[in-house]
Amino acid sequence: MPHRANYATLFVRSHLHPPDETLDLDWAADVGDATDEFEFDVPTDDPQDPYIGIQAFDVGEYGHEIEINGQALSGFDIPPNDGWQYWVDTITGAQLVGGTNTIRFVRDEASDDAFAIGTITVHWKAPVDE
Repeated sequence: MPHRANYATLFVRSHLHPPDETLDLDWAADVGDATDEFEFDVPTDDPQDPYIGIQAFDVGEYGHEIEINGQALSGFDIPPNDGWQYWVDTITGAQLVGGTNTIRFVRDEASDDAFAIGTITVHWKAPVDE
């Protein structure tokens, strides 16, 4: 069965940080340890091969989580990097569903890391006949 690619782009623009460690970012909302849930629509009942592209700034630790529909992705989600990076991660340990989905970013509270998430894009494939 043939498939077609589809995606949803979300403008997260969030600054995650502990109370005593912040970055001077005028473009990002100050959210503390976790972002709100961002909603996106998947217009297929059978999303396949999902992955996420993440624009992140100044990540210093490995322990931060990405949650899709309330479930954390498996493995490490965002690697450390000075300045801007664009990271792609497969969606494993959580599932996309047909209809409304949510995504949220959670800072590892055991670290003193302050970082920001810019724009993300969630990708999947859908059967052509839908």
